[in-house]
Formats: sequence, structure tokens, C-alpha cells
Amino acid sequence: MVVVNDNLWTLLEEVKDPEIPVLSVIDLGVVRDIKVDNNKIEVVITPTYSGCPAMNTIESDIRELLENEGFQNIHITTVLSPAWTTDWLTEIGKQKLEKYGIAPPREKSSDKKGLMGEHPLVICPQCKSENTELVSQFGSTACKAHYKCKDCLEPFDYFKCL
Repeated sequence: MVVVNDNLWTLLEEVKDPEIPVLSVIDLGVVRDIKVDNNKIEVVITPTYSGCPAMNTIESDIRELLENEGFQNIHITTVLSPAWTTDWLTEIGKQKLEKYGIAPPREKSSDKKGLMGEHPLVICPQCKSENTELVSQFGSTACKAHYKCKDCLEPFDYFKCL
């Protein structure tokens, strides 16, 4: 079987994040590399954070998809360094988040405002207002914060910069 690496990247777009099913593992930037050597496929992944409970499911879903496509010699390697950052989210992924109702990170992970007690400017994904307030540092998952729009009054999650 001849394997083209670009085809594997496209194929893995079918693997969704179980916590945010609108995003693929490619959109998230969780898949760091795909190596093909003599019918061996190695998929290198990095968790969004070291305790992410979705990683076992993501690994299983990647393996299942590739096996269903006829691949047999599959190795999935988890690497923790460099640590995942929201900078690895694709622009398409950020657009998908917003359309899904989750405010995407706007700043680079190197932004140090949080260290100074400053909150990021979070735009409401429903009405696009900048008049929002933090309700809780933790939303439906640890990687999101919970916000409320002061204009449309809708609650929403914000994908925190990491």
C-alpha cells in the first residue's frame, strides 16, 4: 500500500475532539506530525494539557479510523514537549469555535496580561459585543472559561489562551 502523508492529514480531519465535536484534531493542532516508513504509520500527538481526559478517546479514534482505512502498523506517540498552546489552533478551527458559540482565543499564548490580573478582551460569539464579563475561570471543561455578554445577556464559553 502506498501512503501519501498529505492524504493522512486530510483523513485525520475526520477525528473530532470529544469535548468540542465541531473541531478536528487537526483544527486543534493536537496532531503534531505524521511519519510514514515501510508501511508503519506514526501519528505524533500533544495533549491540550497534560491531564486532558479526551486524549485516550482521541488516540482510540485515530487508531480506529486508520484501521478502518486498512492501515495495520499504527503507532501513536504522545509528546509533552513542547507543550500544546492555543497558538496551534488553526484559523479555521477558531472560526468553527465561534460559529459553535465558543469565543476563540484572540491573543497569542505569550501574552502576559493574565499574570498582571488583566482579563483578555473576549468578544461574544452570538452578538459580537465586547461588553462581556468573566463569570468563572472554568467553563464546561478546564480549557474554557465561562463568560456572559452584558448586551445580549447570553452565557458562553471562552477557549482560554494557554
